[in-house]
Amino acid sequence: MTESTHTIKQTIHVTADAQGTRIDQYLTSLFPEHSRGTIQQWIKQGNVKISGNNTKSKTLLKGFEVIALDIQLEQAVNDQPEAMDLDIVFEDDYLLILNKPAGLVVHPGSGNPNGTLLNGLLALSENQAMLNRAGIVHRLDKDTSGLMVVAKTSECQLKLIDLLKTHDIKRQYFCVVKGHIPFAGQIDNQMGRHKTQRIKMAVVMNGKQAITHYEPIEFFDHYTSLKVNLETGRTHQIRVHMHHLGHPLIGDPLYGNPKRVDASVDNEMKDIIRAYPRQALHAEKLEFIHPFTNKYISVEAEIPDDLCQLIDDLAYLDQKQQENDDFEVEYVE
Repeated sequence: MTESTHTIKQTIHVTADAQGTRIDQYLTSLFPEHSRGTIQQWIKQGNVKISGNNTKSKTLLKGFEVIALDIQLEQAVNDQPEAMDLDIVFEDDYLLILNKPAGLVVHPGSGNPNGTLLNGLLALSENQAMLNRAGIVHRLDKDTSGLMVVAKTSECQLKLIDLLKTHDIKRQYFCVVKGHIPFAGQIDNQMGRHKTQRIKMAVVMNGKQAITHYEPIEFFDHYTSLKVNLETGRTHQIRVHMHHLGHPLIGDPLYGNPKRVDASVDNEMKDIIRAYPRQALHAEKLEFIHPFTNKYISVEAEIPDDLCQLIDDLAYLDQKQQENDDFEVEYVE
């Protein structure tokens, strides 16, 4: 990819509550996608001015100043673009919403240096390379399918991050869990890194608040499908919370032990459950007020074929078991 630059010109009107805050700290809070060191370089290079004058990183704000930014951003992402057939369900000049398939990793990392969603986004436009993480503001696990919102400008990325922080992007999920959950409920506790298994998250005493709302949709023999809404967005939040309730997701390799099936489950159903290749979780709906157009955005993604097949199989075997039970009752009579 050729090196390129991108200009950010923005005027910020400082509020009274910023009084006494260092300007580098203040700008870091406004631009969390950039490090404090990067912002200090902006200031040192004279790209940040207060009321038209150069400033220093340690300058304390008095409130009501006007800060002018004129930044030439170097390319922020050095990964290679890879053409992908991304399922984009909404797009405008500021952002896009895509339906991520199960199996697609979001970010390059150990064991996944390429072939990720980030690589696919870079192939859409060279402007994505100017944005931290190619405009990605939240993530889905590799084997979770569904909707993700991606920024197309640095200003939009900042505003989307703010909407996530204030819980103003509503995210609804569909999942299938082990066991019977008869009533809607809420889980409100704290989550953090597992004490001994560092790749896992867990409910802990001194973590970050995690709130999940769930509602049963359909009941099967030994299983329940749920509608789940996130009030917060912690790593693996739904998977951890369902495990904590004693109802792990079908197919969850990290929190659910997919091969362990209750002995009373029908043998045909056991085979289906054990063969399901991923956690049965889909991000089916996103709702928010567009940060620039102020339009109400509501996007839904249909439940993917593999999850539909799982539901059909559970319903079929449930009906089959019911018919067998009815036959046995009639036979005894």
